[in-house]
Amino acid sequence: MKSFLVLGSGRQGCAAGYDLAQWGEADEVVMADASLETAQKSAHRINVLLGKEIAKAIQVDVRDEQAVRNALQGKTACLSAVPYFYNLPLTKLAIESKVHFCDLGGNTDIARDQHKLDREARQNGVSIIPNCGQVPGMGTTLIVYAISLLDETLDVYMWDGGLPQNPKPPFNYLLTFNIAGLTNEYAEPAVFLRNWRITQVESITELETVEFPPPIGTLEAFVTGGGLDTLPWTYEGKLRTLQNLTLRYPGHYEKLRAYRELGLWELNPIRVGNVEVVPREVFHALFEPKVVDPTQKDFIIIRIRAVGKKEGREAEAWVEVIDYYDEQTGFTAMERGTGWSAAIVAEMMARGETPRGAGGVEKMVPPEPFIKALEERGIRVRCEIRYLTN
Repeated sequence: MKSFLVLGSGRQGCAAGYDLAQWGEADEVVMADASLETAQKSAHRINVLLGKEIAKAIQVDVRDEQAVRNALQGKTACLSAVPYFYNLPLTKLAIESKVHFCDLGGNTDIARDQHKLDREARQNGVSIIPNCGQVPGMGTTLIVYAISLLDETLDVYMWDGGLPQNPKPPFNYLLTFNIAGLTNEYAEPAVFLRNWRITQVESITELETVEFPPPIGTLEAFVTGGGLDTLPWTYEGKLRTLQNLTLRYPGHYEKLRAYRELGLWELNPIRVGNVEVVPREVFHALFEPKVVDPTQKDFIIIRIRAVGKKEGREAEAWVEVIDYYDEQTGFTAMERGTGWSAAIVAEMMARGETPRGAGGVEKMVPPEPFIKALEERGIRVRCEIRYLTN
């Protein structure tokens, strides 16, 4: 019997639960949330979409260790769609319960701490794979696949983003996931490989423009944190360059620079009159209502360029995913790219297709089966090898 537990039944969690129920050969999908109403809504939506009673709802506060233990009992795999700062203690509970575990991540330092539990995970016969969303996650696996298309790889570049199909000023952006994850990406430095070595790069820097086919057109790209997860440590000394830039509509970068310079993403409280406030929380309260619009439809882009040699000739491998809001299910492109990607990993763990132990997506998730699973879900992966010399 395959029984999956989804912790966090919001947007991404609901999408993940649907995928597990649809493609995961699941006998049961348990949707858990601190809000029973949220869990019930997600379970109901999944059951209606699939026309069968496969998802059920329970109330679980992930801060309550015993409640989490009870929820994990008898489960094959657990997928965490709660904020990243809960994932390390949840990982320990999953290992203790001998349940496979993956999450949507959002913080590389926490993921590296999860990797340190490799011995315990092996001893208990489970796979622990953090940061399995869109980027990092799907993008990580596509990078590994792009590298595999060449015989030798020197440099790898990734561009990625989630955007509204019909941008509305002044921000021309659509938030489709937790805002804490967004500001964490904007505020934290990126870790790249430059000249073969780990290099920290300040976020919201290195602006460039990138062209895409109509109707997308010109986008701007710049540095944000966290997108490469643990890839730089895995490939240090093996790749000369490894970097990723976030895609937005033109003009967004300058606004973000202004917010950064104002200190609106700081976490240390400041005094305003007689009240202490955290600048980042103020930013969340002001910005989120401006960029959340349930009526808007979105799309995601992941583009990877790997440069090296194939068959003795200089060559580039290009791998690209452009995916749109799903009219059939009502899931956003971000929910498909994030929730479905993590669900694919959870399903692979349940089928024994991932190594036992704890580690990064780049080491734990085999690219070919993952890409095949994306294609089965209608998420097309375009690949091309271009020779640069005769």
